[in-house]
Parts: sequence; C-alpha cells; structure tokens
Amino acid sequence: MARYIFITGGVVSSLGKGLMAASLAALLQARGYKVRIRKFDPYLNVDPGTMSPYQHGEVYVTDDGAETDLDLGHYERFTGVSARQSDNITSGRVYRDIIAKERRGDYLGATVQVIPHVTDAIKEFALADQDDHDFILCEIGGTVGDIESLPFMEAIRQLRNELEPMQTLSVHVTLVPYIAAAGELKTKPTQHSVRELASLGIKPDVLLCRAEHPIPDGERQKIANFCNVRKEAVIPALDAPSIYSVPLQYHEEGLDAEVLRGFGITDAPDPDLSAWNDVTDRYFNPEGEVTIGVVGKYVGLPDAYKSLNEALVHGGLANRAKVNIKWIDAELFEGDESEIIAELEPLHGILVPGGFGERGSEGKIASVRFARERKVPFFGICLGMQMACIEGARSAGFEDASSTEFGETHEPVVGIITEWMSDEGLEQREEGGDLGGTMRLGAYDANLSANSHVAQIYGGSSEISERHRHRYEVNSKYIDPLQQQGLVFSGMSPDGLLPEIVERPDHPWFVGVQFHPELKSRPFDPHPLFAGFIEAALAHSRLV
Repeated sequence: MARYIFITGGVVSSLGKGLMAASLAALLQARGYKVRIRKFDPYLNVDPGTMSPYQHGEVYVTDDGAETDLDLGHYERFTGVSARQSDNITSGRVYRDIIAKERRGDYLGATVQVIPHVTDAIKEFALADQDDHDFILCEIGGTVGDIESLPFMEAIRQLRNELEPMQTLSVHVTLVPYIAAAGELKTKPTQHSVRELASLGIKPDVLLCRAEHPIPDGERQKIANFCNVRKEAVIPALDAPSIYSVPLQYHEEGLDAEVLRGFGITDAPDPDLSAWNDVTDRYFNPEGEVTIGVVGKYVGLPDAYKSLNEALVHGGLANRAKVNIKWIDAELFEGDESEIIAELEPLHGILVPGGFGERGSEGKIASVRFARERKVPFFGICLGMQMACIEGARSAGFEDASSTEFGETHEPVVGIITEWMSDEGLEQREEGGDLGGTMRLGAYDANLSANSHVAQIYGGSSEISERHRHRYEVNSKYIDPLQQQGLVFSGMSPDGLLPEIVERPDHPWFVGVQFHPELKSRPFDPHPLFAGFIEAALAHSRLV
C-alpha cells in the first residue's frame, strides 16, 4: 500500500518545495523505501512546452516525451528514478481532458463542475501508476491562497478523508523571516499560512520553516502551539551552501524521522547516506578548478539552463574539480572579433546549449569557430551542435550556410523535421502546425561509430539512448562535404537518417550532440559527456 505525502507552500513562492520534496524522497530512499514524486501545477498551460524560459525556467523532458516542470529534474537528480508522463499534471491538462469528455458526451448530460469532475480528475492522477512504491510524494505548485490552486487543495482534502488512516501526511513549507531592524525572527507569517491551509480543510502534520537564521527552541515551540503540531514537527530549513547539502541538513534536523513517525513507522532502518557524503566531500574539497563559458540566449535567468548547470557541476564532481560557469550572452559577439577574443580566451571550455530562434545565432557560430581554431574544448548541445555544423559548412566554402529556422537560405544545413521513426512507428508533423508537444521528444536510440571519440566516452558502447527536444535537424545531404572538411558524424539514428553526434578527431575535445545529455546526469552518476568535457577542460587549463 502506497503512502502519500502532500507538500504545499505558503507565505511566498520560491521557498524550495521542489528541492524539499526531492530531498525528503532521497532520505526515504536511503532508508530502503521505494519512492516516486509528482508535481501538480495550477497554471492553465497544458504543459510548459510553449512557455518562455524567462517565465518558467527550463522545460524538463522525460524518457516518454513529456515536457514538464523543472522540479522533475530535481526529483530525478536526487533519487535516480526516471519521471514519466504521469508524474506532472497542470490545470490546463485537467480542463482540456474534461472538456474533451464533455464534448463527446461522456458525462451523459450532467452539469460539469469543479466539484466533483475537476477534483476527481486530480485525485485520479494522484492515485495512478502506484506500482509497488512505498511513498508517493505530491508537490502542489504555487502558494496556499492562490485562486488557481484551490481545486488541488480540495482534491487533497478529499483524498485525506478517502484513503486509509495513516496513509497520508501533509508537509507545509513556510517562511520565518528575519526583521533586521528588530533583530527578530517573525513567526506570524507561518501562523497565517497554516491558518489559511486549515481553512481549506487541511491540517499540516509537519512544518518545514525556511529561515536565514537559526530558529531558537522557544520560537519552534511557539510555532508548534499556534499551528497545532508537535515541536519536533517544526523543522528548521536554513539556507544551505549547496543544494547537495540539503538532504544531509534535513536529516540532521529530523525531517525524515518525523515524517515516518507521522505514518506510525518507528522501526525504519537507518539511512545509508554514504553516496551523499561522497558527493558533498567532492563538492567542498575539489582538487582542481576550471572556468566554462556557456554562450547562450537565456543567460539572464540561470533556471533556464538548470539541468545544464547541474550537469556541469556533476562533471566537476567526477573529476574532483570546481566548475566556475561564466554565462555569456551570444548577442554580444555578433560582429565584434575583439570582444569574442576578450571573452573566450581566458576560458578552459566553451559550451553552446540548446535554444530556439535566430537571436544570438551568429554569436554562437563565432564561439564555435573560436573553439575550433584555438583548440579549446567545445561542447555543443542540440542547437549548439547545429551551430557547429553551420560553422563547419561555412569554413568549407558554403558561405550562406544557415538554418531554415532563421529564415530562407540557399544552403539549408539545418532544416525542420516533419517525420521520423519512434518506438510507436512513423511520427509526422506539419511544418505550420501547433508548437506545443510537436517536437521530437523523449528518449531515442543512437548508434555510435566504432573507435570514435564518443564511443570511448561512453565506455565502448555502440548504442546509446538519450532524450531529445527539437524540431530541426542537420540536413543529411551535407554530411559528406562536412566530413571531408573534418567534422565527423560519429552518431546516427538507428535508421541512419538523422545525425545525432558530430566530433572533430583533429581537436583535443570537440563534440556536438543533437540530444540533451544534461537531462540524464546525476550527482552520484555524472553523465559521461560532461565528465569527459570537464576532464578535457582541466587538461586545457594546464596549458594556458
């Protein structure tokens, strides 16, 4: 029987509910339990696929092709459990499905209402695909009191009544602010937040209190008294020096023990935290240091490249190295050679990430050229690989080489893909169709060339599986001229039609991939491409 932990937030947004859910799941997993985490998003978009990264951060893609909230990246990185379509739902998806049923006549003439139809759909989602999990953690996006989250709160209230006693538990994340002028921590915002939650029929069992200063016992007791919980259930959550310190910090404060006690579990095995101790040891005690330049479009908001940022850190963990990331706006490089040299020359590695649209493309191409000519380790991801192919084509004499994504061109080195093979068969899209959910999404296999650099990076594997999110591909008619120029296509789709990986054998480390390897990197299992890239950057740092 799966037990459910419902995680809500109050006072303000951005308190770290996703990181808290991931950390708690990791602690339960370290005690031997099987866990799964789900995210309920109240916004009306069907998924975040068409949302600007500046609005929502990165879009996290699962193996089965779901475009999801970035919190699912935290979940996967902390637990190693691959997320699925059924692990993220939005109000938009709920209402879309309900309206489709109403139009088909599935409700047999009934009046369709928030209660019971919307709340029933949310409960159905929460209870689906239980498998044999011991705990299912459900994070509710937004803040208690938001109008859009009310159906989700009502669904939780109903579930807590409908499921067995001791089968559900509520964790509420709040803020205990420090007022510098008064020199005091203030518990009133937490009291008001819990009162708001209680007014919706949900009594929290555990309070996780975010604070910048330690919460004295007296203040914890005060919160407990006013919020009707045990003092031990008031868990301080102070700012941590690294997100990878959070599970250990929460364990020291007793979060996992208190959650288990809430379920009546008092004989749980002690957690095996050796993997997390190793991660933090590597993070805080590096033996080397590199600086990586990320030349992108959305560098003003690091959350737009959240998984990429973490994967670079993981590459550093694999090499016991500190990775400094320099975020560089690709538009700065357009037409100014001296600016390019000044920005890129001090770097130990250059990475061009994925993205959409023409803005900044020439700056990215210039960065590829710099890395190729100066023999600086280069890593191109998705659009970054496409820019490497366009740069290679231009250096081979195709002066008008470009992508049809950027407009009409006489040399379409990169073009839109309208059909491809998946596990379900032939996938087809219309060039002028909807944007949402129409890309090549999810895990696809690729075959690696024997004796290639990437085959060595992947430990000699001849076949890999990686996650994709794109609607443009390198035009296969340019493969031969590009290979003659030195850009080798060392990874292809199993049918041999879609380029997946390019590399330059005459370069210390030059790799471009059409997929997103950052989505499968974990702190205790760094992705081999990022581990190899940081290793090459360390070698380059010793030469400059």
